Amino acid sequence: SSRPPRPAGLPRRPLARRAGGPRPSRGAMVIKTDLCAYTEYRIYPGRGQRFVAKDGKTSFFISSKADALFHQRIKAVKLRWTQAWRRMNKKGKADEQAKKRTRKAQKFQKAIVGMSLDDIKKKKAMKPELRAQAKEAAAKEAKARQATKAKVAPKSGAKSVAPKQQAKGGKLPKGAGAGGQKKDFKAK
Repeated sequence: SSRPPRPAGLPRRPLARRAGGPRPSRGAMVIKTDLCAYTEYRIYPGRGQRFVAKDGKTSFFISSKADALFHQRIKAVKLRWTQAWRRMNKKGKADEQAKKRTRKAQKFQKAIVGMSLDDIKKKKAMKPELRAQAKEAAAKEAKARQATKAKVAPKSGAKSVAPKQQAKGGKLPKGAGAGGQKKDFKAK
């Protein structure tokens, strides 16, 4: 070989690969991406616009459209195509999985005061016709009780209405305060 000797201290150059040959596998290529400050889309290298505010805060936008909307102070939540709107309105795959996991609560019957659980089950098992008859009988009994109370009440409750109003603190109509008589303003 007529190659000149390599100087000491320099690393050996790798052999040139043949064109079209298989690449050595080193895993997937990692590309550094940023997120748009407005749309939250991924920004790949060579894309986007960086904006530095007066206070030194930097914002990276995917496009001039996102930049313009940000400077017009239009909220990203109000635009349907932004990730912020999708998050606010519960769109996306993460939420679908959560919906599937939720389970409907089982119905559970408890005893009520004055009625045991067995009594409740018996009532539910009764036929609707029988239940309607029982309801009518109860209504008749209640009406009969009301009628007996109404007969007893007029004998003992013969009081005038005016003292009740005064006791409650209700206002009386004009001229009704002094025995129902009009005042005489003319001196006799």
